[in-house]
Parts: sequence; structure tokens; C-alpha cells
Amino acid sequence: MKNKARIWIMVAIFIATFMTSVEITIVTTALPSIISELHGLAYQSWIMSTYLLTTAITTPIYGKLADSWGRKKVFQIGVIFFTLGSFLSGLSPSIFFLILARALQGLGAGSIISLTFTIIADMYSFQERAKIMAFNNTAWGLSALLGPLLGGFLVDTLSWHWVFFVNVPLGVLVFLVITFKYTETLAVKTDLHIDWYGICWLAISLFSLLIGIQKIDDNIWLAAILFITSLLSFFLLFKQEKRVSDPLIPFKIFTNPTFSIQVITSTLLSGILIGYQIYFPIWLQSLYRVPATVSGLVVTSSSVMWLFASFLVGRLLKKFSPKNIILTVVSVQFLSYFTLLFINSSFPYWGFYIIAAISGFGMGIVISVNIMLSQHLVSKKLLGSATAIITLGRTLGQTLMIGIYGAILNLFIRLQLHGIKFSAINKFISSTNKIDAYSQKIFTPIILNSLHAVFGVVNLLFIIILLVNILDPNKKIIR
Repeated sequence: MKNKARIWIMVAIFIATFMTSVEITIVTTALPSIISELHGLAYQSWIMSTYLLTTAITTPIYGKLADSWGRKKVFQIGVIFFTLGSFLSGLSPSIFFLILARALQGLGAGSIISLTFTIIADMYSFQERAKIMAFNNTAWGLSALLGPLLGGFLVDTLSWHWVFFVNVPLGVLVFLVITFKYTETLAVKTDLHIDWYGICWLAISLFSLLIGIQKIDDNIWLAAILFITSLLSFFLLFKQEKRVSDPLIPFKIFTNPTFSIQVITSTLLSGILIGYQIYFPIWLQSLYRVPATVSGLVVTSSSVMWLFASFLVGRLLKKFSPKNIILTVVSVQFLSYFTLLFINSSFPYWGFYIIAAISGFGMGIVISVNIMLSQHLVSKKLLGSATAIITLGRTLGQTLMIGIYGAILNLFIRLQLHGIKFSAINKFISSTNKIDAYSQKIFTPIILNSLHAVFGVVNLLFIIILLVNILDPNKKIIR
């Protein structure tokens, strides 16, 4: 493939990565306006959850189709779904229409998110890949930095509809570039047999699991039923994939322990990522009374360090084994988070920015290593499936841990209320509400203890990551 064509394709991939990642940060800013106009307070969580659900469910399906139909066709399908979903979201006359349109967006994002990494792996050698992935990661960083600002600008100057419409011209541009500049290198199979049973069992398993997590806090019995359904569906999926010649998820890929460890590490780290993105701002606003804008900058420090660290991955892989890189970086992250279990309100608030920066730096290195190593360990014909599996793990890690952290926080708050109404806590958490000295004295330890519990779970995830990577038999430097 000519260098000029590769540059065009990388521009398209950069834009596609930006528009799918900014979709989360930009919509968060517009949520109050959306909820107010569409009268959707009771269903506001579904605006985000539906997008993540359909993204997670379809990611491995697109990965398999990309290995069979080719990258180009499947990527184009994803761009069409995402662009159409964005357009319909902007036109939404009701909250239910918006939720369905967001589901269509997620159907497209499942293809785009996983296939960007696959196309990069097709076009560049292992040695070149670190630099290219670092460049592509800047799209994610820009979305984290610009998303809230762009969302606020569009809502204030136009309307919330434009946080969705803004993706339409970007989607059209990406589609045109891929159509005219990308030449397929994979031999397309003409005798493809779609594993429909596998798709059904996978969808039921993931849907039940993710909805079950959402229901832990308010309906434990329904959550239990959904978890059992998820386990049963996964068992049936495993049996189905063992008997078909062209499985949706080739479980044989997990016979390589190093590959499995990369998936586990990426999944758990993504769960940790969503933890500090959500709960550091809550900690700063509720206990330090820091304004929302200032507390949001804690995530920005993480994003900046993530981008910086991404450019170091190539050099590190030339000198050290992936195992040693991961163990060292995760150990430093763990030590920084461990301090959160013991701090009180006298801890300086700028310390959270330092911890977030350390966390972002580590994420930028380790998750890049996870993706590159998992692609390196499989054959060319399984590249799409391998990339989709690790991408699915990242989405699942965030989606599952959102529910678990929320359940832990609410549980520990309720255990400490002793007759105080839960609604009073809602008022205390926002830094915009004035709180008298008595309420601050009562509520501060409740919030602090509950946040300690949340980050106790985060530290447990770090310990699991370290133990799993200690067991990694691969100690070689990858060349």
C-alpha cells in the first residue's frame, strides 16, 4: 500500500476514533438539557448504557465478520450505522426514540472501535505499530479534553441536538476516504457460514450480565436471575463454538496463556479507569467543595499523561519484556491508589491530580502493550477476532464496574445513614449546593467511608492484575 494512501486511511481512522470516543464525553455535557426537554429523568441512565450495551455485544461479531468478509466492508457498515444513529439521535422527539437511536449508534461503534486497531495491524509492522497507535490515541485524548467544551458550546449556542448532528459530516468523510483510498488485503471467504446460534447466545449472555449489574442496587432478585441466565447462555455459547467449524469466538485462541492474560489485564484496567473518572470528581466536589469544572480537570491530567506515555511504548518494548513492563507500571499505579484507603479530608486536593496523572501514564503504556501483544500472538486470519476480544474486554470492564462501584457506594452510604434520608446525601454531593457546618460534619464521614470502600474494590483489581501477570510464562522481549 502506498504511503499517500496510508496517510489518508490513518486520517480516516483518527477521525473515526475521535467521533466514537467523543460520543461519551460530549453527550454527558448535554444530558441535563436532553432530560429536561424529553422528560426522561427516569430513563437517563439508558442514554449511556444502551450505547455501551450494543457496542459490547456487537464487537466480537464484527471481529469475526472482518476476518471473513474483509476489513473494508465491515468497517463501512459500522460507519453507516454510527452515522445514521447519530442523525436519528439528533432528530429524537422522545426519550424512547433517543434510546433506540443510541442503540443503533452502538451497533456502529462496535465495528469502528475494534477495526481501527485491526486495520492498523494490517498496514504496519509490529515495530511501526507503537508509534502509529500512539498517534491514534491522541484522538481519544482530544475527545476527553474537547468533548465537554464542545458539548457545552453546542448546547449553549445551538441546542442539544447538535451534539449528535456534529458526527454526521465526520461519518460521511470517513466513509468516503475508506471507500476510495483503502484497498482490501485480506482474501474474502466466499463460503462463509454465519454462526447465528453463537450470535444469539453471546447477545443473551452479555445483555443479561450487563442489565444484571445495573439492577444489583434496586432489585437483587432480578439481578440474580439475570446472572444465572448469563452463565447458562455463556455455557451454551461455549458448547456451540466447540461444535461449529467457523466459530464466532474461536476459544482456541485462549489456549495461549499470555493472550488470555492480556485480555484479563486490559479488562480490569478499563474497570479501574472508569472508577477514577467517575469518583475522583465526586470526591473533590463533595468533600472539598471544589467546583464541577475544576474537579473535571482531574480526568484531563490523566488524558494528557496517557497520550505522553503512548509514545514511549515502542522504546520500552525494544528494551524490556512485556511482562516486566506491565508488572512495574501496575505496581506503581497500585501504590498510588493504595494511599486512597487511608486519607481523610486533610489530604491536599491536588494529590488527586497526581494520582490521576500516574494512573493515566500507566494506562497509556499497559493498555497499548495489551493490544499490540495480543495481535502479535495470533495468526493473520485471527487478527480481527483477537482485536475484537480485547476491545470487548475493555468495554465490558467499564460497563460492569460502573454498576459494581455504584452498588458498593450506595450500600455503604445506606449502612451509615441511621435514620437520615438518602435524598439528603444527593444534595450534599453537589458542590453547587450550600451546606451548613452541621451537615458537613454529619455527611463527610459517610461519603468518605463509602469512597474508601469503592477504592478498596479498585485496589483489589490491581492485586488481581499483578497476580495474573506474575503467572505469565512469556518473559521474552518482543522483536
